[in-house]
Amino acid sequence: MTDKTIYKKASKDPIKFWEELAEDIFWNKKWTKAFNHEPPYFQWFVDGKLNITQSCLDQHLPENKDKVALIWEPESIEEEPKLITYGQLFAQVCSFGNALKKLGVKKGDRVVIYMPMIPESVVAMLACARIGAVHSVVFSAFSSHALKARLEDTEAKVLITADGYYRRGQVIDLKSAADQGIIDTKIEKVIVVKRAGNDIVWENIDLWWHEIIEKENDDCPAEIMDSEDPLFILYTSGSTGKPKGILHTCGGYTVQAKATGKLIFNLKADDIFWCTADIGWVTGHTYAVYSALLNNITTLFFEGAPDWPTNDRWAKTIEKHKVTVFYTAPTAVRMFQKYGEEELKEEDLSSLRLLGSVGEPIDEAAWQWFSDNVGGGKCEIVDTWWQTETGGILISSLSGVGPFKPTFTGLAFPGIKVDILNDKGESCSVDEHGNLVILPPFAPGMLRGVYNNDDKYRQTYWQDYGQNIYFTSDAALKDKDGLIRVLGRVDDVLKIAGHRLSTGEMESAVNGHELIGECAVIGIPDPIKGEAIVVFVVIEKKAASTEDELKQAAISQLKKEIGPIAIPKQVYIVEDLPKTRSGKIMRRILKKLFTGEELGDLSTLANPEIVEKISKLVSNEMNKFDSSEFKNKING
Repeated sequence: MTDKTIYKKASKDPIKFWEELAEDIFWNKKWTKAFNHEPPYFQWFVDGKLNITQSCLDQHLPENKDKVALIWEPESIEEEPKLITYGQLFAQVCSFGNALKKLGVKKGDRVVIYMPMIPESVVAMLACARIGAVHSVVFSAFSSHALKARLEDTEAKVLITADGYYRRGQVIDLKSAADQGIIDTKIEKVIVVKRAGNDIVWENIDLWWHEIIEKENDDCPAEIMDSEDPLFILYTSGSTGKPKGILHTCGGYTVQAKATGKLIFNLKADDIFWCTADIGWVTGHTYAVYSALLNNITTLFFEGAPDWPTNDRWAKTIEKHKVTVFYTAPTAVRMFQKYGEEELKEEDLSSLRLLGSVGEPIDEAAWQWFSDNVGGGKCEIVDTWWQTETGGILISSLSGVGPFKPTFTGLAFPGIKVDILNDKGESCSVDEHGNLVILPPFAPGMLRGVYNNDDKYRQTYWQDYGQNIYFTSDAALKDKDGLIRVLGRVDDVLKIAGHRLSTGEMESAVNGHELIGECAVIGIPDPIKGEAIVVFVVIEKKAASTEDELKQAAISQLKKEIGPIAIPKQVYIVEDLPKTRSGKIMRRILKKLFTGEELGDLSTLANPEIVEKISKLVSNEMNKFDSSEFKNKING
């Protein structure tokens, strides 16, 4: 059992602390130097040699080959779950790894995975890692346009996808989106998993997954990787339109993924761990897949929506599989809360011993409801803060250590140094809002760059406070005990149901319509999703369409270019947008129209009169919003 002395030990010598944690991983060759720092770049476990799949699979086989590694719960309640042991997972990973090699995939090649929550997704990731290929997973609900942008940036030659998948009883035709996404890219082969059996168009570059692995050997030696070799690229929205390819490497990520899972969730050999994040997001990567397997526990993979076909499907799933650790987003908790505790009376959730929250700050009401009605008042709740860029959790209370304080995430993970700075670079006092930063020696699993874009890496993370301080772009404060409360983004990135979407990317999509001259996207408080999207549209003078048609055009653009996750809650047609004299759109003023905050000094605007017009428009259309909490915010 971990105790509070771990913080003192780690702070005394953070590098040595991480070296000790690294001893828990299988190394083919030990590192010669633990940490090397050449700002703004850094390296961990220099010259060390390993393959993450050896620690995820090979190490466990002698004693645990028959232990269940993966429980797959399909969406349909008529379909039986699949239980895959460590031995079976190893064999599948090796067979598929050999199939990829026969297709010419080599160490360092990028392979894009555009797949739903099915077991083959895990196999695909691990097989890429096994042979030294760099995997890049794209969320299956993203549009073909979003897929194409990632295919172009990675210059991948192989795409792995599925014919379709199930969502709320409907078959989603993933193959057609994949076919659109690969147009004019370097994709040479598309491997297709038969999941839904829906009719698809078959091209001459397509290959069935089951056919290419049919006769493959189920032994594939692990490619020995350098600690700093790339492991995966995961794209995340930034404050400008183009998504950033966050690059993670083999050694440090492996160490951090195992250690954070083990210490924060106090993982035990018999745990059934359910991380509800999709594999297309970093939480799905690190905790649903890698950390769970590194720690030799059983991970639950769920294909469908947690409230379908009944509101309590998630609770039935916990009871059915005797889940012990449940890691989900505040968005999901608020959805469960909306349905009410009456929904839970028939389910036995007593198997749960720990609850986790991730994706955005959790409010006190949701935290308390989660504790009382899901945890039965007996489960610890570990709130967690981290980013795609950090690779794993960096702020949280540790299970068995605490303290656990609603709305406060906790302390920096042992061996991690963070601070909250004002705009002058000075440490903030207790309860003072500031900017959350990470200080050297940095986490071993943090990003090693933005793929093919050194300038973006430097400008995004190392410009505000210099090349020795990583700026998270999140606002935070700390209490008298040093516990950290994360307040949300300070830039123009929205958190929609726990997913990061940039205003720049969304505005670029809307502006692509010929009838739309200009737009602004903001996030407003939403009781379920955390934030909801609102779009302000300025129409082209030549547009003769009705307002409803123009609103629908904006919605269609977002759905087409980004995906269904980006459908706005409301679209307003306006004459103009509030701008400074230099032409910068003042989104914060638009946002204040919804939060009830004072608008402040408008003298810097080139067109202050437009604010009053938009304010009246918002007030007149308030009834179109179904959230009473939102209405209360507007009414002050």
